[in-house]
Amino acid sequence: MLRIENLSKRLGNFELKKVNLDIEDGEYFIILGPTGNGKTVLLELIAGMYRADRGKVWFGDREISSFSPEERSIGFVYQDYALFPHLSVKENIVFGLKARGVDNNETKKRLDDIVSLLNIEYLLERFPSTLSGGEKQRTAIARALVTSPRILLLDEPLSALDARTKQLFQDELQRIHSALKTTTLHITHDFSEAMALGDRVGLMFEGEIVQMGNPVDVFRHPNSRFVADFVGAENIIEGKAVNKVVETGEGIVIKTVSEKEGPVTLTIRPEDLILSIQAFESSAQNSLPGKIIKMVNQGPLFRVTVDVGIILTALVSVQSVEAMMLNPADSVWVTFKSTAVNVL
Repeated sequence: MLRIENLSKRLGNFELKKVNLDIEDGEYFIILGPTGNGKTVLLELIAGMYRADRGKVWFGDREISSFSPEERSIGFVYQDYALFPHLSVKENIVFGLKARGVDNNETKKRLDDIVSLLNIEYLLERFPSTLSGGEKQRTAIARALVTSPRILLLDEPLSALDARTKQLFQDELQRIHSALKTTTLHITHDFSEAMALGDRVGLMFEGEIVQMGNPVDVFRHPNSRFVADFVGAENIIEGKAVNKVVETGEGIVIKTVSEKEGPVTLTIRPEDLILSIQAFESSAQNSLPGKIIKMVNQGPLFRVTVDVGIILTALVSVQSVEAMMLNPADSVWVTFKSTAVNVL
């Protein structure tokens, strides 16, 4: 287990503030958050590239806070890959083994195993300047994993890849993790990566972990307005709750399942809103008449904005838009379940 206790570090005007994490052996953990909020600093503290001002880092029952980076048994893949330009792919991969004095036979065995796992045998004699983004990424991961680290740290590993290569490499990361079970800490600003890869996710804002849990739980039940906005809840509404009913300042009434009373903030995901031309009978307890004020084609989905007295945004399939022949200024009903309303 990787355990982080009250880890704090000030760098200029930025401060990482009392971060606490327990990451289980073999877990794939995602640190998620906007750029500039301390995600990379946290990785570098774990790797020993900085010494913390306060707090401790543990591997199992060993505190490693004072260990050098070489003593920590960590593989680190930087966002820009940090490959040595003057070395071939093969020389880049085995660099760490050579530095540790691993003998030639063991080095060859480990090299053969890792290049086979990542399917990069054909790259071994090439140099970094000749590689695509995906090939550089595979090389950097091979170099990190060939030393059999106890934990793998990935700093925005997919950010430099085009959309198609990114999807393929997500699948590749899942396959590698399934094969090796290396404890992995992966940082990103992209929630789709967290949903696809993470066993758990910790959301970081201004140097603090502000919410942690299963990605689906964080996605559907944000615990603050910042988290709701970051994970794309979009419909964020202020109101006053009384007996599971929230009335907004505009007089709109929304039913919930929450026991909270008094001033509240509601979040509703756009995919949880159903649009129809007429009101219909359903188990959903909220059905509001309104008028479409904007429609944006996003490929397989339309983002439809509706004024129901408050502004709501729904994601609607192209097929549904075509079937209902929806256009801006059309009157529609917006329907959603009380269980789809998250109350803060």
